[in-house]
Amino acid sequence: MFSPTELKTLFTHEMSRRDFLLDTVAAGSLAALGLSLPQTAYSREINIDTSAVRIGYLPISDATALLVADAYELFQKQGLKVEKPIPVGSWSELIIGFLSGKFNLVHLLNPIPIWLRYSHQIPIKVTSWAHVNGSAILVGEHTGIEHIHQLAGKQIAVPYWYSIHNILLQMILRQAGLKPVIKNKYEHLDEKEVNLQILPPPLMVQALKLGNIDAFIVAEPINSKGELVAKGKILRFTGDVWKNHPCCVICMHEQLTTQQPEWVQKVTNALVQAQVYTQKNREEVAHTLSKSAKGYIPVDEKVLKHAMMSYDANHYALPKAILHQKTWGNRRIDFYPWPYPSATRLLVESMKKTLVGNQVKNTFLNTLDPNFVAEDLVDYRFVKVGMENHMDWETVSGVDLSNPYAREEIIAI
Repeated sequence: MFSPTELKTLFTHEMSRRDFLLDTVAAGSLAALGLSLPQTAYSREINIDTSAVRIGYLPISDATALLVADAYELFQKQGLKVEKPIPVGSWSELIIGFLSGKFNLVHLLNPIPIWLRYSHQIPIKVTSWAHVNGSAILVGEHTGIEHIHQLAGKQIAVPYWYSIHNILLQMILRQAGLKPVIKNKYEHLDEKEVNLQILPPPLMVQALKLGNIDAFIVAEPINSKGELVAKGKILRFTGDVWKNHPCCVICMHEQLTTQQPEWVQKVTNALVQAQVYTQKNREEVAHTLSKSAKGYIPVDEKVLKHAMMSYDANHYALPKAILHQKTWGNRRIDFYPWPYPSATRLLVESMKKTLVGNQVKNTFLNTLDPNFVAEDLVDYRFVKVGMENHMDWETVSGVDLSNPYAREEIIAI
């Protein structure tokens, strides 16, 4: 076992390495990492191997649809071969795996495909949503924080600059009269400033326990682990701020959607079935994915069950993490695949107001039309066919059954 001092040293080294990796990818300079990435990876004519489904994923609940489809052999039932899904340690690693062709099926934080396609001209397509909600702001036990305005002067970790977490956190901070900034951890913070930093999800709970950060905003089951293991407190659930917001999306190379539509349809069918199954069998799925069973997500079963099922306004009354449970009827995390165009439009608009790291160039957003992105980035064909054949809308909360393919976006901070 490492001592607290050794852990702090490891954490500092890991942060520097991850930040370097992130900044390098953001600048499009993969060669600086020593990667022999083919030039064709940036063209629209890519030779993507589909002899088997090759999944890359972060070991968090965002990947549930991919993992359930593998665990219950739903890909095989569609006539597909599958290699064992490969977990990675950060979003940067997952992006590199996708760009290099190592993975032909991934889940990515929803803003990442927008950044890749329109800032770096990467031929990526969103083919469905992976899940909705499933994230929260969690504060450390050592902070004593019970209200958003008490985050002033604190250090908060986000998983990626281009993430729904960063977007929603900054919305919440601004509403509370606080100013999100990105500074060196040891720089002075003004009275109303809140400092943001990138930290890969697997490192967040330990960083909170060590006091390297005061809070984090991230997906499940990191929040549940933060509650049950690090004794942190949920300050606010993001699905209670933006109703049923998208978080991760399913992504493929565009060439697959144009040249191998049958393969894409079979993959999508399996993923839709996986989401339907998860909606109806949350406790079982939590067991299956946990380290006590198949080990896709290396946390205890009780942590995953908590992440899938614990959402009670009375339990989360102090701090008051849930404000709209009775009126919205949503859950801590939900699984349905339809990529509402209205949500993509709102996402682009929100990205334009969101601060990102100094070395990340986001000027591409200045002239980006939200309506264009909603039509160009997302391929709706495959998921709609899959849903018409397999989706049970009755299992989905917050959906207008008279018009399930459209909705009004609701944000109430």
